[in-house]
Amino acid sequence: MAKEPSKSKQSRRTFLRNGLLGIAALPLGIGILSRQAFAQNLPRLDPSDEQAQALNYVEVAEQASDHPAYEEGETCSNCMFFERRSEGCQLFPQNSVEPGGWCQSWVTAN
Repeated sequence: MAKEPSKSKQSRRTFLRNGLLGIAALPLGIGILSRQAFAQNLPRLDPSDEQAQALNYVEVAEQASDHPAYEEGETCSNCMFFERRSEGCQLFPQNSVEPGGWCQSWVTAN
């Protein structure tokens, strides 16, 4: 006669399996939450900021159409300095920037 596993062993296995799945998913959940919190912690760059003006930063890329370095389609969101998860820019590390913005330091992201 085959011995059936007891309910306590089954529930222990279920508990351990679910616990391990929960622990495995924890870093993903924390990563998502921290990215959202990080993006909210960076204040938006003010176009009148001294460094922003030095780099001719504008919040709407088309406003830079008269700048000799600007080419249609260039925006902060497709620049190599743009950091998607925080909407930050390596050139303005204390601020987030408008994804649709532009500055004269724009470089293609490859």
